[in-house]
Formats: sequence, structure tokens, C-alpha cells
Amino acid sequence: MRTIVTGAAGFLGSHLVDRLLAQGHEVLGVDSLITGSLDNLKHLENTREFRFVRTDVTQYIHVPGPVDRVYHFASPASPLDFPRVPVHILKVGALGTLNALGLAKAKAARLLLASTSEVYGDPLVHPQVEEYWGNVNPIGERSMYDEAKRFAEALVTAYHKQNQVDTRIVRIFNTYGPRMRLDDGRVLPNFVRAALQNEPIPVYGDGNQTRSFCYVDDLLRGIMLLMESTVDVPVNIGNPEEITVEQFAHEIIAMLGSKSQVVYKPLPKDDPVRRRPDITKAKTELGWQPEISRQDGLTRTLEDFKRRFKAQSALK
Repeated sequence: MRTIVTGAAGFLGSHLVDRLLAQGHEVLGVDSLITGSLDNLKHLENTREFRFVRTDVTQYIHVPGPVDRVYHFASPASPLDFPRVPVHILKVGALGTLNALGLAKAKAARLLLASTSEVYGDPLVHPQVEEYWGNVNPIGERSMYDEAKRFAEALVTAYHKQNQVDTRIVRIFNTYGPRMRLDDGRVLPNFVRAALQNEPIPVYGDGNQTRSFCYVDDLLRGIMLLMESTVDVPVNIGNPEEITVEQFAHEIIAMLGSKSQVVYKPLPKDDPVRRRPDITKAKTELGWQPEISRQDGLTRTLEDFKRRFKAQSALK
């Protein structure tokens, strides 16, 4: 197949490109590099089946020739990006999704939207099922990302119903693995950076808020199963194994042999208190569930973080 991946230079997008190439796809990667990095694709420089184009998906996407699949992964997703480029995040969710759908329609290609568990906001239902409509502050500090993804889901659904575009929607829960940005601003990179420098690890609130971490290989296996399935409604993909943020901090400290101590800071406004996917639909419709333990996934991830952090420190 000939496949387009938007956001190809990002953490998830670059891993997706690798998996598609391994399955024999010809892949065109698209990224603006606003938050993505070509370092994530450097190992593909001499790969004939892969081509990269630097472009902003909020502009018209022109691709000559046939296209079979479009994976729309483009969007800044780090909490650090929310106050930095809020308008761009909304434009990617709206115009970027519109352009990706226009491409899929013109090429009669199937499109998969990478949505997020953030559409549930700070959920009042636990664990979160796909039928839950969410508890989102439309003008809050995370609203640019939450509402961009909610609008993107509505747009994909409208194109599916009105224009008969073949679409899929995945709601991605907390995912980790090699190639995450060192300055990502999310829980894992924050903890690892502090632990590697033996600095205090910031835990917001009382530390009893929970997260459910899915290793990137498990996530992408589920996403690719969804793309090739007949399921055209949103599907949660994530690991339902729940852990408190405080427990996770101590786990990172122990695995890195760090001297860091946990320090407590005020909980940011609108930060979700509990986050755990109900993956019943993924199990029954896709035959998918996570297979990689957090211990194994963290071992692989921490080795990557240590290598890149060492290289970054040597440049200073």
C-alpha cells in the first residue's frame, strides 16, 4: 500500500512509519517540524520506500499519484505546547484534519484520526468508555488541545456520513517509549529528566491522581489493527493497568538508581485526576490488548532517555 503519515517526525508518527515500512508499505511522511524532529527519522535516510516532505498540514496537502491509507497524527501534544502555540493546535485539529480528509476523499483512501483520551477531559466516569461524552472545560488551560481533538472527531464523522469517506478514530491514552521529547512536559519525561540529574521530582497535587501507561509498540499494533478493521466508531487504545503518579515517581527513581526525592506542587487547573481506558471494544472488535509489561517497556525507554540525555549534556 501507499500510505501517508502526517506528524511523521513526532514520537508516535516516527514509530508508525517504521512499522508500516516493515510491513512493506511505501510511506510518505509529512511534518512541519514545529514539534517533530528529523532525528526520529534519521535511520530512514537511505530507505527507498520512504520519502519525507516538510509541510504544514494546515495548508493544502498535495500528493501526486495514488494513496491507499492516511494516518493523521499531526498535532503538538505536549502540555508545554499548549500555552506556546494554542492557535496552531486548534488550526491543526480543524484545518489540518479538513485537509487530510480532503486528501482521503480525493484519493478514495481510508483515513485514521489519532484522537486522544483528552476528549474525556477530567472524567466523571471511570474507567472511560467510548460512549462517555466527557467533562471538558472549553476555555480552560488545556482547551486548545481537548477541543481541537473533539472537533476533529466531529469532522471525521461528518465526512464519513456525508461524503462516504472510509474513516477510523482511535482515542490514544498515555503512551511512552523511545523517542519521546526530553522536554515533553508530560509525567514520564519530567520524572526521568529530574531523576537522571538527581534533582527533586515534581509531583503535582497529593500524587494520588492516576495514569495508565501503554508502551508504544502495543499502542501501534492496536492502531494498525483498527485501521484494517471495519470499526468506524471511536475506539480506546491504551493500557488499563492504573498507577498513581506518586507510585510512578518512586518506580522511576528505583529503576534509575537515582538520589532524587519527591516534592509536591499545586495541581494544575483542569489536570485529569483519573485516567484509565475501558478497552472492551478493542478486545472484542480487534482482538487487541496490551502485551508489554510496564517493567519491560520502561527498561527500553529509560535506556533511550539515558543515551540521548548523555549526548545532549555532552553538547553543553
